[in-house]
Amino acid sequence: MKQTLLATSLSRALLCAVMLPASYQAAAQSVETPDAGNSAEGMDAKQDAKQLDTVVVQGEIAYRNRTLDIEPVLSYDLEYFQRFEPNTVGDMVKRVPGVGFVGSDVMEFDGAQLRGLAGGYTQVLINGKKVPGAGDDRSFWVDRIPAEMVDRIEILRSNSANRSGDAVAGAINIILRDAYAFDGHYIRVGVNRWFDGEVNPTFGAVTSGEALGGRVLAGVNVQDRYRRKDKRSDRFTDPSKEELASWEDQVEVKDGRDYSANFSYTVDVGETGRLGIDAFYVKTDRDVTEVSYEEEYDDGDVITADVPGLATVDQKNWGAGLEYRFGMAGGITEFDLDHARFADNSFEREEEHVYENGEWDESEGEAEYIDAKDAETSLKIAHMRSLGAVGMEFGVDYRDKERDVTYAFFEWEAENEGDPVVYQPDSIIGSVIEEERIDPYIQFNGQAGILAWEAGLRYETTRSRIRYSEDGDVEGSASKDYDELLPSMHLRWDVTDADRINLSLARSVKRPNFNEMIPALLDGEFGDNDYIGNPQLDPETANGIDLGWEHRLGRKGVIGINFFYRDVKDLIEVVNTGAPSEEMRDTWEEMVEDGEAASIEEAIAAEPADSWVFTSANIGDGKVWGAEFDLSTPLSAFGLDNTGVFLNYSWVDSKIDDFLGERRFNNQAKSVFNIGFIQDLPALAASFGVTYRKQGDAYERILGEEVTVRYGDDLEAFVEKRFGNRVSVRLSAANLLDASKDEFFHKFDTLGDQTDRDYDEYELETEEAGPSYQMVMRWSF
Repeated sequence: MKQTLLATSLSRALLCAVMLPASYQAAAQSVETPDAGNSAEGMDAKQDAKQLDTVVVQGEIAYRNRTLDIEPVLSYDLEYFQRFEPNTVGDMVKRVPGVGFVGSDVMEFDGAQLRGLAGGYTQVLINGKKVPGAGDDRSFWVDRIPAEMVDRIEILRSNSANRSGDAVAGAINIILRDAYAFDGHYIRVGVNRWFDGEVNPTFGAVTSGEALGGRVLAGVNVQDRYRRKDKRSDRFTDPSKEELASWEDQVEVKDGRDYSANFSYTVDVGETGRLGIDAFYVKTDRDVTEVSYEEEYDDGDVITADVPGLATVDQKNWGAGLEYRFGMAGGITEFDLDHARFADNSFEREEEHVYENGEWDESEGEAEYIDAKDAETSLKIAHMRSLGAVGMEFGVDYRDKERDVTYAFFEWEAENEGDPVVYQPDSIIGSVIEEERIDPYIQFNGQAGILAWEAGLRYETTRSRIRYSEDGDVEGSASKDYDELLPSMHLRWDVTDADRINLSLARSVKRPNFNEMIPALLDGEFGDNDYIGNPQLDPETANGIDLGWEHRLGRKGVIGINFFYRDVKDLIEVVNTGAPSEEMRDTWEEMVEDGEAASIEEAIAAEPADSWVFTSANIGDGKVWGAEFDLSTPLSAFGLDNTGVFLNYSWVDSKIDDFLGERRFNNQAKSVFNIGFIQDLPALAASFGVTYRKQGDAYERILGEEVTVRYGDDLEAFVEKRFGNRVSVRLSAANLLDASKDEFFHKFDTLGDQTDRDYDEYELETEEAGPSYQMVMRWSF
């Protein structure tokens, strides 16, 4: 996966607050806090920069911010999460409303899903800018970003014209620390202990201050990433579970280390200009070892297998960005230039040594090597100005992307027991996808009394070129061009000083997954059925509405509820091409060769096709709706100023038609619930807290397989002691209830079997990872 560290949105917001007229200030990204950069003093970075020792030693409980954005935005500073010591952004966003994780291993939070929709529907931004991901569904795994690099997390519930429109479910905006916003130095040292006794360290350091005529921030982070998972699978002939067909015990250990660094430089240029330079580097080294034992029962025979597996992960991300803003023609002009790269050189292998009734039967293995490179370059030019009582912003975004992925497959088969494992090349499949986008946009905003508004248009143009090869031979190429007009409108009524109503209408887009676009035939991709990609897919589009109410509770608290609806058009689903599978064609040819049929036609008549070639197609419409509630407040009304409570609950539902009929969107968790509290003890310079999380069941139906996923309850706690204004020590614990991930698989060979409920196998799988504990010390100097 990859990420791009672009120019900082906080510096943009502060600069806008100084240089733009009042009508535009109302629309600039900012937070309702005293002296948030709404005066000329905001240009003095030394005065406005946040002291990092307040991050190290928190004297007060942090709550959700109440932003001044016209569009619906939830904002959470790092301090909101930090006392529970998150290691990654995934550990952070699991606590905010509407963010689910389906498919992640237990105790891991990588592919974030807003509104319960798959990762490709959720846009991940860094500093307000779109970032690329390595996943085929264009998703970005948020567990790659260390929490220590983050200033705050924003949940953007609806689209605006001045950012990329591919956010059907919404966007997660990760605001990184930058030189303009922070001042000081600190070191973070910690140690993690896992349930199996494994202990590993973590280290981080951040420094920021005046240098090189401006301000510089630099940070490094090194953390060992370890997770042991115990898995049990029981497989039956059907859901009655009357006949056990096989079972498997597996131990998986992920052991590696992540290295990361970031750099930010900000300098004022002349009287109105500001130049920002950012860079980042992330490297992941990880080994994943699996040891499995399987036992199968077949007509009185007992077949056992030892299945060792090993995967090595070597991934690198780096990127750099330059932003320059300056006053021009009575407004502000902005230039952003960014480049990011991702490289994945990973290897995975698995052997199987099979014994029948105690006697060796066979040994074989498969291996796969991935060589993936993804590069993106983007350029943005924008101008913001006042037109009387109305603010205007217009500009154009350009993005050029090249994704080059090669899969090399190897196989091994023993002739005798104990033969050495020597893999031989089997096949190589490669693909190159190039995308070029030019997206002009314009938007206006203003305020009339208690009503603030924003309206805009974005026109996204996409030019795609696809090539794929097998074993070095070019097998095919294709191209696809499409354009989408994306209007958006946001209204904010400040009904009272404490009450606010938001209404948003916006159109968004989801581009096809990369693997859905490649016209390569995959043999046996869905049971006995084959699959071939469709490069002529149109993107999915969605018309959405969000309606929310928010109320301020006292000086720090906030409560809110939001209702949303998405009408999705041109849904991409798997459909039958009507062509028989490669296995069926081979069967008919063998019948002719063996004399069982005089011709292919006679073979087809004797054994009609029951497996097919499927592809992806735009099939129709779908609908998504739900409600999101959140509360973040001190209990001051009860005289408990030092007690903070946090609660959010999201309920979602949807409707879609696939090859078998009506269902929900795949892997949409029915609900996500978080509740917790923090108790500060000022007299003891200490605090403690607990948080609880529960995610509802999710269901997925694809050709040949149906899966229900259920996660157990997640309980975390911390206790903290502060020493003066410079040092804090915190003990945190995760997964205290030893939650499990349980999956229920319904497996079928063909579409006819799936329709008739003629099972190939019914499997129950559960995995556990045990509690973990972390001791962390922070020292500010």
